[in-house]
Amino acid sequence: FLILPIFLLFCFCTKKEEFKYKNSDLPVQERIDDLISRMTLKEKVAQLQIEDFIYDYTDTVKLYEQLKNGLGMLSSYQLSLEKTVESRNLIQKFVIDNTRLGIPVIFLDEGLHGLMKPDATSFPQAIGLACSWDTELYEKVYTVVAHEMRSRGAQIALSPVLDVCRDPRWGRVEETYGEDPFLNGMLASAAIKGFQGSAEGTIAPGHVAATLKHLVGHGEPENGLNISPCNKSERVLREFHMLPFKMAVDSVKPYTVMASYNEIDGVPSHKNKWLLKKVLRDEWGFDGMLISDFGGIEMLYERHKVANTPQDAALQAYEAGIEIALPGNFYAHLPQLVKEGKINEDDIDKAVAKILHLKFISGLFDNRYSDLE
Repeated sequence: FLILPIFLLFCFCTKKEEFKYKNSDLPVQERIDDLISRMTLKEKVAQLQIEDFIYDYTDTVKLYEQLKNGLGMLSSYQLSLEKTVESRNLIQKFVIDNTRLGIPVIFLDEGLHGLMKPDATSFPQAIGLACSWDTELYEKVYTVVAHEMRSRGAQIALSPVLDVCRDPRWGRVEETYGEDPFLNGMLASAAIKGFQGSAEGTIAPGHVAATLKHLVGHGEPENGLNISPCNKSERVLREFHMLPFKMAVDSVKPYTVMASYNEIDGVPSHKNKWLLKKVLRDEWGFDGMLISDFGGIEMLYERHKVANTPQDAALQAYEAGIEIALPGNFYAHLPQLVKEGKINEDDIDKAVAKILHLKFISGLFDNRYSDLE
């Protein structure tokens, strides 16, 4: 008579403990620690990867091939409002139901001067908005952008652009706030407050995490050619190109920073330990996520020629501090690098904790889907 009740009590307690990370009553850090303790190395590395597109979100066989270990973040086509909500909900449900731990996916959107999707509000281009010199207006504009992103299921904005434009021949001038570093810093800080809904680094309801782009020197490439080197002195870099980034990090605590494509003194930003660790982390105290630009890690191997193999490119970027790879195929090499003793799994855990933190505070574990209405 006593065995069955004891057995049922044991099963209940074990089950409750097993799903501790799903318990919304527990502190976020406790949920993160519990979840990481249950993850395999491949599942951890999957959280450090961003995929650019899911080409057919109704093909469950292909979805499983791409998502069997989970995924950190996902971008998407420029779909209509209805198709965006439908595709994201279907993908989210597939990940929840068909991966071992059911870790939800973060969705990304571009929001330089409005959500870059059909049926969304389009404001004047960034260089035009900058002519207002109006920080209150900026905060209002990017609050609208954040709400339109979040309502369609996104949690991160790949904006704003803080590149100080010092060469009008550069083909991305219109993405910038112009040539003045102080103006850039003030307007970018206002934009981040609009995106995140706070100046304390928290993400308010109905808001998204902001991404500072691109650290650093991207706006003054040699001969105005995109991705060309920025061969400037450290004084010029600090007084012009770095100032807006430091102002934003100091005053509004952005959640994410993205490295730039260019090189400085022959060192591409995606492997630049001085830039990403000494300056950004140690001097400025930035403790958020550090992500690659699209194909930035791949360029170490294919364009800059500073890596001998794709695996070497992944190692160089990771050692420099790049935590999230966009797209993620180059960080698929990380498990092998751990096996070879070139990367410490404890360091991977720290990077994974950051992306899981955003997933928890965004409510993805408790409220995963978007409502079309």
